[in-house]
This record gives sequence, structure tokens and C-alpha cells, in this order.
Amino acid sequence: MIDYQPLIDHWRNSALDSWAQQLDQQIASGLNHERYGDLQRWLSALEALPQLHAEEIHLNTSRVGARTSQPVDEATTTQLRAALQQLHPWRKGPFELFNVHIDTEWRSDWKWGRLHENIDPLSGRRVLDVGCGSGYHCWRMLGDGAAEVIGIDPTPLFVVQFWALQRYLQQNNIWVLPLAMEQVPPKLQAFDTVFSMGVLYHRRSPFDHLQELKDCLRPGGQLVVETLVIEGELGDTLMPESRYARMANVWFLPSCDTLLSWLRKLGFVDAEVVNVCVTTPQEQRSTDWMTFHSLADFLNPEDASQSIEGHPAPCRAVVTARVPGTWKPLL
Repeated sequence: MIDYQPLIDHWRNSALDSWAQQLDQQIASGLNHERYGDLQRWLSALEALPQLHAEEIHLNTSRVGARTSQPVDEATTTQLRAALQQLHPWRKGPFELFNVHIDTEWRSDWKWGRLHENIDPLSGRRVLDVGCGSGYHCWRMLGDGAAEVIGIDPTPLFVVQFWALQRYLQQNNIWVLPLAMEQVPPKLQAFDTVFSMGVLYHRRSPFDHLQELKDCLRPGGQLVVETLVIEGELGDTLMPESRYARMANVWFLPSCDTLLSWLRKLGFVDAEVVNVCVTTPQEQRSTDWMTFHSLADFLNPEDASQSIEGHPAPCRAVVTARVPGTWKPLL
């Protein structure tokens, strides 16, 4: 049910041939049963999904998903819901499959609404989404006309979630690969738009991450970064000594001006902030599909403007920039 061979074949003798040559081995490592003890359970849930034929596919609505004109019987709906629940926790979404609403932790549609009108049109573009989770934004990118969308995420559960959706959506030009950014071949220069959303603050070296993203882009291609920021002036950066909003792996939270400076130092042009938004417990919260603690538990109960550790509460910015050069359609 999980088959990447069509993608490998498609990439052969193309600008992505160097990646195609090693992709099979990378996927085997990323979906290694010995390394990931729960993988077989997740794959069993994938196999347990009922056979349903989608008559309507929705990629450009808040709830990405599939429908049929005929009502789905209660037993099949129960089977569908139970199989999808076996893939808990669902972080990014929402989705809706045959009237089963996967109410994910994040209202990722809100983030998409904040950014998609502020980026270069995706029509005809080859797109890379780094740290894509289950691929919610990948589907929205495809719905916006992208010719090919590649998501990468090293968490195998999220990859299996993508394949659960793909079981019904069945789109040929979208893939989520079980890889980290470090596994992307260097200096590809093969993508027209590269997204990094919710990743930069998890990197020990933000400069290295931004350079890796730049190396994936064709001349004139656009980078879209969404990340945690702080209020402040040029040069201001928060580096939490321990945790930030209960997250242990948060390294650097720059001011917007600092982030723009980082991009310019690396040779990006046209760098600009297109959105700044405080994250609220309405956008990130616990649900039946993600029952663990969420944002409300990570804020100071007496002052929601602070994290539980006393840092500024999460605020996110969307920043765009381009690689120098003239962009020309490729696909």
C-alpha cells in the first residue's frame, strides 16, 4: 500500500535523478521496523481502512478530504473511524473522510489562510514542504495548482497518516517521504517554492537550515518560512536555556528584523514579513484526535501572554524571500 517506486521512476533522468538514486534506501531506513516499534501497528491500521470510492475530492477547502454521493453505512463509518483513530495523535489538519471529521490539534487551515495569498502563485511549480507532518499543507499546495508537491518528515506515524489519506484522495503528484532535511541531497536547485513551517526554531543552527533550504531552490525560486518570533529590534534573539512552552528542542527565536537579516546575510533577496500572529488555544488545542496536552497547558495560567516558563507566549511570523535570478517555469 506504501509504494514510492512511481516517484523514483518519475525522477530518473531528471533534475532529481541524484535523489532518485538513493531514495529507495532512504525510505527503507525511514520506515525501519526495528527502529520504530509501533510501525507495524500503524501499518495494520492502514490495512484496516475500509474500501470506499471517493466521488468528490476536496483539496482547497478547510477540511481536506473525500466524499461520496451515497451515505456510508454505520458499520463502515465505525470501521473507518476506528482505523484512523489507531493513527493517533493527529497534529496537522483538519481532514474529513466520508463524513468522519479528523479534528486535529492544529487548525492548520488558519495558517494556510494567513500565507497563501502572500506568496508567489504555486500554479505549475514543483514544491518542497520541509517538516510537513501528515501533509495537510501539501494537499493545500496541490489544491492551489502546484504541479508536484514533495513533503518530508522523519516521523513515520505522520507518513502513514499521509498514506491513509492518499488511500482515498489518490493524487499522483503528491508525496510525503520519511526523511529529515539532512537527507536531501545537497545543492539540488530543483524546487520552485520551498516551505519550512514550524521547523527553524528546532534547528541548532538556523543559518545551516536556511542555507539548506536555499540550496533546494532554482534561480528566482521562493522560500516561505513560518517560525516562532519575539518582539524586538535587529539583533534581538531569545535562546531559552531550558524549555520553551514545554518544548525541550527550541534553540533560537529571533525578532522579525533579525530573521530578515539572517536571510539577507545568506544571499536571499526580497525578504519580507507577510504575517505576524499570536498563537491561541483556539488554533492549537487538545481534541479527540490529539488527546495529549496542548497550548493551553503550555501557557502561564495567570498570564496568557507568557509561556509556563515565563518567556513571551508563542507568536509566529511568515517570512518570504527569493533566490537571486529570474524564475522560469520548469514543469
